[in-house]
Amino acid sequence: MEAAEFIQTYYRKRKGTDSLKWDALEERYGAADLLPLWVADMDFSVPESVQAALAERIGHGVFGYSFTPKDYFSAYQGWQSRHEQTLFQAEWLHFTSGVVQGIYDLIACFTAEGDQILIQPPVYYPFFDVVKNQKRRLVTSELIETEAGYRIDFEHFEKQLKENTIKLFILCSPHNPVGRVWEKAELKKLLSLCQKYDVLVISDEIHSDLILPGNTFCSALTIAAELDFLDHLIVCNAPSKTFNLASLLNAHIWLPAENLRKTYQAWEGLHRQTGISVLGQIAAQAAYATGDEWLEGLLTVVEGNYQLLKRQLTTQIPKIKISELQGTYLAWLDLRDWLPSLDMKFFIQDQAGLAIDYGEWFSPESKGFIRINLATSAETIETAVNHLLTLDHKLKGGI
Repeated sequence: MEAAEFIQTYYRKRKGTDSLKWDALEERYGAADLLPLWVADMDFSVPESVQAALAERIGHGVFGYSFTPKDYFSAYQGWQSRHEQTLFQAEWLHFTSGVVQGIYDLIACFTAEGDQILIQPPVYYPFFDVVKNQKRRLVTSELIETEAGYRIDFEHFEKQLKENTIKLFILCSPHNPVGRVWEKAELKKLLSLCQKYDVLVISDEIHSDLILPGNTFCSALTIAAELDFLDHLIVCNAPSKTFNLASLLNAHIWLPAENLRKTYQAWEGLHRQTGISVLGQIAAQAAYATGDEWLEGLLTVVEGNYQLLKRQLTTQIPKIKISELQGTYLAWLDLRDWLPSLDMKFFIQDQAGLAIDYGEWFSPESKGFIRINLATSAETIETAVNHLLTLDHKLKGGI
């Protein structure tokens, strides 16, 4: 499906629909008239087949206790076979309301207060929160920014493993916010180090379907199987980012090792007595069975918006550096050479009128960066670019 057709078919105006992205700007940013390019959800409706499946179930009118249908797994494995080539077994799968909730639960289950947990900033900011809120000790190994894009600092990563007692490592793959799709060799080296130092790994793979042309996603499950390391790996993913289903509260925790499953099941028995989201599972199953063309169209839109942003800004504001986008629909921009100070709120929000995610949310070292959500219409991205060009004109005039 071409980008223009996808936008015409699926783009929705969300203002006035209790949308966090569009309707909570006053609460989040102190101004309601900003152009929202922040939180990672889309301005597109779900595939028509998903709407039809939900409508059919809603028409039935009963929403009592339910269980996961047997063909949920086959629909998802079919999707995996077509898109990611990752093999699973049905007994590995546990459900949770969202990947962030899943990571909270896994840390509560497999670590204790005071345990050290390693992350790789700049990274999705709930990773910081989940460690600090549960009174674990945060250890970081920053990614390296190079001319060729972000890279893992393997020497520093091993140094942190060697000099600390790391209980758990949270991997972000593909990486949010820098947009890297980790190569198989990188993942193998990373997991080999975790194996060497006996570290449990949670791999957050929620963006695994959102891979731009020329890149190939490889799950940590595939690498861990090759390394005989599945007994130290947990994978979290969900249909929520792929198909814009976040509010239907259906996400996956994959526990391939029996010892991990038994430990988690015992913890669930004490701390989690909730059922599944029947509408979330109906939507996901329909999406996995029939959403191929929809995803193809979405990725065409994201790629087009990224190229539009890059082309316009590289030409007209060359001091802005845009990281190569390999995966996710989130662009990572370095504004440090462009803006005369690091008062990002004044320039980006007050002057340019944009609501974005600020770099320091992802790492204290990333002040001066911003993250822009590209899962919207080309018109919205064009408007955002024009706002930045207007700001650039003001800067040249001595604002």
